Order: sequence, then C-alpha cells, then structure tokens
Amino acid sequence: MFDLNISYLAVLIPAILFTISIHEFSHGLVAHYLGDPTPSMQGRLTLNPLAHIDILGLIMMIIARFGWAKPVQVNPLNFRGDRNRGMMLVAVAGPLSNIIVALLCAILYNLFSSRLVPGGFVVTLFNLLIIYNVYLALFNLIPVPPLDGSKILRGFLPRNMHRYYYQLESYGPIILIVLIMSGATSRILGTFAYKVINMLLSIGGIIAGRF
Repeated sequence: MFDLNISYLAVLIPAILFTISIHEFSHGLVAHYLGDPTPSMQGRLTLNPLAHIDILGLIMMIIARFGWAKPVQVNPLNFRGDRNRGMMLVAVAGPLSNIIVALLCAILYNLFSSRLVPGGFVVTLFNLLIIYNVYLALFNLIPVPPLDGSKILRGFLPRNMHRYYYQLESYGPIILIVLIMSGATSRILGTFAYKVINMLLSIGGIIAGRF
C-alpha cells in the first residue's frame, strides 16, 4: 500500500532509484562489452538515476512494487558473434544484477542487523532494496514482450519459431496490461518473491556467518 509518510518515502525513493538504475546500467554495460556503442552514446552507461527514470514507471514502483524505467536501446547489428545470444545476454543482465544486489543486501543485513536500530534508516533501506530488486527481477522475467523474459525466451527458441515471437510482440503490451489489471502478476509475483527473498536471506545468513 502507498505510504505518504515522509520519512518512509525518504528511504523508499532512493531504494527504487538505485534498483532501476542498476538494472538499466547492466543492460547497457553488457551491450557495450558485446560491441554496441548505442548505450554509451545515449548516456546510459551510468548509475545516475536521472538517465534512467520514467516518471510513470517510478510512480508504479512506489505504489505497486513493480514498474519500469526508460529502456536501454541496443543495436544487435553491432554485436560481436551471434546476435540472438547477444540479445539474450543483454536481457539476462538486468534481472541478474537485481538478484545480485538483493543477495549483497541480504549478506550486509545479516552481518550488521544486530548492531542496527530496528526499523531505522539502514535496516529499512536494506529491506526495501531486497524487496524491490527481487520484485523488479521477477517482473522482468515474465516472458511477455517487451519484458526481458521474452528476449531470454527468444534466445532459446529455434530460428524457425522466431516469426511467432515477432507476431507476439505487437500484442505483448496488451497482454501485460491485462495481466497487471487482473491482479495475476501481483499474485504470481507475490508468491515467488516471498520464496526468493527468504532464500536470499538464508543464503546471506550462511555467508555472513563465515565472516
């Protein structure tokens, strides 16, 4: 539920901005290393949130725990090697970076939680970073265009099925809106996110226990 408490928003908004920035930056970074200069030319190889914010997507992140940023534009014609594999790697980079950030936050939370004030700024920040990074990763893994999951799926499809994927692209946003409006994404994401968050906290606790 949307919370208008100023002190809460003061933690929430930076957590969201970092979450979307690391996601888009990772897309651009992988494309850059594959040989595509487009993200760099458009100023997207940065963690500065101003380069990545989509206002409506940001509002949705605040209200509904899932949203979007300005998509990083890439040109697979510039990729070295197989273009489909390159697009799949670029797509994977965003959700993977969010899961890595969530795991790092889980490790730090387990390392320092006993020394931090319960409900304080740092504890709340760790919690929100874990939650939003997991939700954004899972949301983007839905295999519906234009989300990352659809590009990952395309990378596994045989070439003779790519035309069906391209036909689906024009209907993707409509399908996505229906899923969101029906509440299907919230129910599915909520179930998986709860399990992933608990798993990351458990792994974070195991790793933190070794320090």
